[in-house]
Amino acid sequence: MFDDRPITDWLPITKKEIEMRGWEELDVILISGDSYVDHPSFGSAVIGRIIESEGLRIALVPQPNWQDDLRDFKKLGRPRLFFGVTSGCMDPMVNHYTAARRKRSTDAYTAGGKAGFRPDYATTVYTKALKKLFPDVPVLIGGIEASLRRVTHYDYWEDKLFPNILTMSGADMLVYGMGEMPLREIIRLLLRGVPFESITTVPQTAILRPKAEGAPKNKNWTDIELASHERCLRDKRSFAANFKNIERESNTVKASRLLQTVGDDLLIINPPYPPMTENEIDTSFDLPYTRMPHPKYKKRGSVPAYEMIRFSINMHRGCFGGCSFCTISAHQGKFIASRSEKSIMKEVEQVTQMPDFKGYISDLGGPSANMYGMKGKVQAICDRCVSPSCIHPVVCSNLDTSHKQMTELYRKVDQHPEVKKAFVGSGIRYDLLVDSYNKNADDSLDEYMEQVVTRHVCGRLKVAPEHTSDNTLKIMRKPSFKHFHEFKKKYDKINEKHGLKQPLIPYFISSHPGSQVEDMANLAAETKDMGFRLEQVQDFTPTPMTVATIIYYTGLHPYTLKPVYTAKSKKEKKNQHLFFFWYKRENQHSIREKLKGLGREDLIEKLIGDKKRHNKREVLKNRHTSKSKPHKKRFPKRK
Repeated sequence: MFDDRPITDWLPITKKEIEMRGWEELDVILISGDSYVDHPSFGSAVIGRIIESEGLRIALVPQPNWQDDLRDFKKLGRPRLFFGVTSGCMDPMVNHYTAARRKRSTDAYTAGGKAGFRPDYATTVYTKALKKLFPDVPVLIGGIEASLRRVTHYDYWEDKLFPNILTMSGADMLVYGMGEMPLREIIRLLLRGVPFESITTVPQTAILRPKAEGAPKNKNWTDIELASHERCLRDKRSFAANFKNIERESNTVKASRLLQTVGDDLLIINPPYPPMTENEIDTSFDLPYTRMPHPKYKKRGSVPAYEMIRFSINMHRGCFGGCSFCTISAHQGKFIASRSEKSIMKEVEQVTQMPDFKGYISDLGGPSANMYGMKGKVQAICDRCVSPSCIHPVVCSNLDTSHKQMTELYRKVDQHPEVKKAFVGSGIRYDLLVDSYNKNADDSLDEYMEQVVTRHVCGRLKVAPEHTSDNTLKIMRKPSFKHFHEFKKKYDKINEKHGLKQPLIPYFISSHPGSQVEDMANLAAETKDMGFRLEQVQDFTPTPMTVATIIYYTGLHPYTLKPVYTAKSKKEKKNQHLFFFWYKRENQHSIREKLKGLGREDLIEKLIGDKKRHNKREVLKNRHTSKSKPHKKRFPKRK
């Protein structure tokens, strides 16, 4: 994992490394909740390299100790321009806690994999520490935690509404989404001498201003005023109604500016940048990453998340699926930003030159593997679109779903002399690959399927139908489960044709809004009939900035404001999750009782065994619980 490169190949993280570069002052200091891995899949490395590429002197402070005298926050001194803060690649609360709010003992983004190297709500904790030590130095926050908490949001772990993270942390500005474009513009303005507090109209940023001052004038933007934070606290309906505007404006090419009052302040969320062009995203991925963790971690051990992606290639960003429980489109947007073939093949070459590369690329993918290169046929139609999904409730007729470009790229990677096998490890959108759902289908779909199944499956293929109930799937913004049946037939047929045995591994979620216990019972029965014993399953976890989380908190769908049932109590959640594991003997008594209570005795035989054995158990149970004592009658005492 580590090689003998000079330490100056990495961005500096210590005073000694700064001195080795001959720097007496830093322009920017970046505080991060992750261990420093200099790889394009790790946000702090990307941000650091962008700042470096703009000619600035940048250093990182990865995972500072927030529980002592704050010496880690002071050790590199005061930056000339600003502090940057990110909590890391995951929201720290998702990183720290399970869906049942139990504390995790591991952290995939920390060297050695141990938990405890970052605080809960890390962005807020880090920013407050910096403001205490350097009150006059601007703090710019970004990353997944800051991005998804940019407005009033529901926090599952505290079970209450929080205001925007600028109010909570005291930061001066927030960059949301993928931050390359706004960050470069902020730096250029600062280098021109514009004071930090005067930078108010950079797209894809958020700021707080006194309410009395109002929003800065910009003739190119229209404004949408959201219900205030205080009104959201009083009225769940207003909070739910806010989200429709928030989601739409996050996924619109020509978006409006969002305004929300919070106390005496006005939150101003500027519209996002247009999707990155091929040249812009190539520039980000082609920066001079070492692609390895910083050498300081040699003794602490590897970073688990890095081990997963060290030999992988990220081909694109964004996802147009718009799933109700997913934050990808809220952070990366629904429009796909794809790298050029040249940039991807250049990274393939870099991976093959890594000292411990054995010939296997672990993933050619992205948020959804088979969306690379996809976009609207007529851009003007996309420019007017406000739908959060391009494939729900149907595949948009303007979406070019050809898989030909991907198939050709996979083949070129396959032909590289140092590559034995290149796998597609990211999840595949199976609904794009079946004619019954994708009405834009062409011959490229079958060609892609054949290529993936025969050349790029690492033993088994992961897909995510998520549920079998049409009602729940509609709320999830996922297709009917009947299309998964078609996909499985197609997948099995290709495997059989080539003499392969590669299981299909489906992902499912319990306790999602709209899901009832009976839906889970039907899910168990239907997947059992298909030959599955489910293993890739999870309980729904509410995270900020998703439709499903709004429903969970308010009980209302934000687009219709109509009630939606959601399992919330520990008992309700357990009752649903139980059905994933119908095959475990310790669960079968509980499952039987629940099915009887639902009036679904027909599923008892399907899930737990034959009717004869079931009836025999009931007879024995009744015999033992009967008030009469037949054994005394059969064997009377002798006189």
